[in-house]
Amino acid sequence: MNKMLGSRIKALRIANNFTQEQVSDRIGVSRQKYARIESGNNSITLDILSKIAGVLNVTVGDITRVLDETPDVAFRIGADEGASSEKIFDMLDLFYANKHMYNRLRQREMD
Repeated sequence: MNKMLGSRIKALRIANNFTQEQVSDRIGVSRQKYARIESGNNSITLDILSKIAGVLNVTVGDITRVLDETPDVAFRIGADEGASSEKIFDMLDLFYANKHMYNRLRQREMD
């Protein structure tokens, strides 16, 4: 999952003619951390994802859409149980990150 998101972010960054350093400066992380996000070696929080989306002038959905576009057939048929567990935990992490961000946005609207 992280590799797919990273690849999508990289493609959008290149399409916008930004360097890694420019994006990392604008979102407030080191270039090294940003490079690890693009390579899929770092997990990405919803907060960072939303900052990246803002810099690249896209929505978070535009970035995460790549997860819907490439179904994992092996996961659906139950092949490779170890990878399936990892994917489930990744999906749960993303769900709870989205839930947390949703709650924060609602709280801001109420204030």
